[in-house]
Amino acid sequence: MITNEIADCVRRTLNRYFRDLDGETPNAVYDMVLKNVEQSMFETVMRHAEGNQTAAAEILGINRNTLRRKLTEYELL
Repeated sequence: MITNEIADCVRRTLNRYFRDLDGETPNAVYDMVLKNVEQSMFETVMRHAEGNQTAAAEILGINRNTLRRKLTEYELL
């Protein structure tokens, strides 16, 4: 199932992140993960929707205004 694959990918990446810290204290992991996952998701969905924001919002299950706000936030417009 694809959701398990995504969760496994995040889990592997976080484990590698913590391992690579080499003793350093992790900081703001929640924000780091959300920003990176969200930005990648919006980039990919917009490409899949061929730039059509209405279609992208529908694919994501969010309001078009929310999509525009996020696209602006991530400088994807």
